[in-house]
Amino acid sequence: MTEQQPQHDGVDQITAQWHAVRPDLDTSPMAVIGRLSRASRLLERGIKENLAAHGVEPWEFDVLATLLRSGPPHVLTAGALSSAAMVSSAALTNRIDHLVAKGLVERAVDPAHRRRVLISLTDTGRELTNRLAERHLAGEERQLAGLTAAEREQLTGLLRRVLLTLGDHAEEPPPR
Repeated sequence: MTEQQPQHDGVDQITAQWHAVRPDLDTSPMAVIGRLSRASRLLERGIKENLAAHGVEPWEFDVLATLLRSGPPHVLTAGALSSAAMVSSAALTNRIDHLVAKGLVERAVDPAHRRRVLISLTDTGRELTNRLAERHLAGEERQLAGLTAAEREQLTGLLRRVLLTLGDHAEEPPPR
């Protein structure tokens, strides 16, 4: 006999407590936002643990993956990398220093624009990022194992609508 999953989560408990003391409040927004927030923290914890098993921090993977997915030759200006990785230029400078010291990226002055800095993956960085991408996606697959393909597609659409409502718009349409 298989053990059944609990049918209530921590957010159910919180909204029930609110309902008990303030039955006049509509806690439906809290039920959604609370779950998104808790899911985000739990997902981030799983991602961090998965990457840590390979000696990489999530922020390191973010920078490396941003460079890899930019396509060959895996080079971006510091400004473009900062924008794509959604970090400030000061934070990016520290991150790049760290990744240069590990031999995963290189920094060079753009010969066409001497004020512009180019960041590129080294061969070691590219190989590591390709291996980690596969392991990262396998970890995310495990995290979503409780959902069917149809449920994932539905959740993807709903979350896209939430992000668009919050102003998270792509700078350019994705390639087809």
